[in-house]
Amino acid sequence: MKFFADTADIEEIRELALLGLLDGVTTNPSLIKKSGRDFKQTIAEICAITKGPVSAEVVATDVEGMLREAAELTPIAPNVTIKVPLTLAGLKACRYLSEQGTMVNVTLCFSPAQALLAAKAGAAFISPFVGRLDDISQDGLTLIADILRIYRNYPQFNKTQILVASIRHPLHITESAKMGADVITAPPSIIKQLVKHPLTDKGIEQFLSDWAATGQKI
Repeated sequence: MKFFADTADIEEIRELALLGLLDGVTTNPSLIKKSGRDFKQTIAEICAITKGPVSAEVVATDVEGMLREAAELTPIAPNVTIKVPLTLAGLKACRYLSEQGTMVNVTLCFSPAQALLAAKAGAAFISPFVGRLDDISQDGLTLIADILRIYRNYPQFNKTQILVASIRHPLHITESAKMGADVITAPPSIIKQLVKHPLTDKGIEQFLSDWAATGQKI
């Protein structure tokens, strides 16, 4: 499974890269707003840190606007991935960009039917939002299982990677991995939570205590 960082914070991205836990980055207008930085400059800096896909989201809602914005973003770096919403206009833009050789991340997916359309439009990534479904008392992970089942039925959809998004906690990551999802994108804080286990902490504490009792040094 690939790990993408869902952030526009440069220092957080650098830290994950140094840990070997960074395969790509996803951004969105909300994350750019939170960073308080220039959009294009931020994307350029992120692309310099990782060779993996870096999602830059368009804000236009019409096809022409999406393609115009994509034309501004794709020259920033070879690993820029254009992020479009799962609308008819977004799917049309996805088809055009994909045919031109541009990676496209189709975002805001909430149903298996939407994921099916994105794959047919040639998306490099489909981003189902598990946490937002959980927020309205639906099982977001069931959506991942359904998309996996559909894509596995049709070999021509193998090029569309399932990028699990809107991750709220580590269990979303491990359960998605057990199902075989291709990618997760999560805030760095959640990715780093994967290392946590009380028995690990307890074991380290015991080892250090026992070592101190020997009076030795390494």
